[in-house]
Amino acid sequence: MLIHLLEKLANPKAPGPAPSFSVIHVIKVLELVAEKTIGRKELSRRLLLGEGVTRTLIERLRSFGLISVRKGGCVLSEKGRKIWSRIHNDLPQKTVIEKTGLALATYNVALIVRRRGRRVGSGIEQRDAAMLAGAKGATTLKYENGEVTMPPDYRKVQEDFPEIYEKLMDSLSLEEGDAIVIGSADTPESAEYGALAAAWSLLKCAHAQPTT
Repeated sequence: MLIHLLEKLANPKAPGPAPSFSVIHVIKVLELVAEKTIGRKELSRRLLLGEGVTRTLIERLRSFGLISVRKGGCVLSEKGRKIWSRIHNDLPQKTVIEKTGLALATYNVALIVRRRGRRVGSGIEQRDAAMLAGAKGATTLKYENGEVTMPPDYRKVQEDFPEIYEKLMDSLSLEEGDAIVIGSADTPESAEYGALAAAWSLLKCAHAQPTT
């Protein structure tokens, strides 16, 4: 299963110190390598990880057969492309939201979590996950019956935050039952990591509680 694989990559059970990276780093490195062949130094810079940690992450992905390392840098293997395709199906689009309305930090990144709207509760779990990832917080929204609403009281974003609603509708291809998480932080990287961490909490929830 995809969830188990990603967790195993980030949290090996082998003896030794815990790795200094998480599932969100695994997802991000697969995205970056899917875009182009990329070297370790650039990956380190883009991931905000030290070169030693990045080297360990690359070796972990290589040992699982997801990437290969060539003279020009890292590339996805066939298995890696299939895994990234599955991740991309779950997290298909993201967009930058300006500081306004319910996106109150300097940098805000909105990310679709496909068909996970029914797993959204109060949004507190997503907020806490984003904060653990270094963001200031996260806002979780649902798209149902053509409307974007914000738990727990399900305020209509179109009415209360029209500028956010227009941005989401213009930038994202939303489908019925989607969740949208907005990670907010003082840097663009931390905002994206916050959104990814919030999204991951929903993916894990959906895996733990299968849709009937």
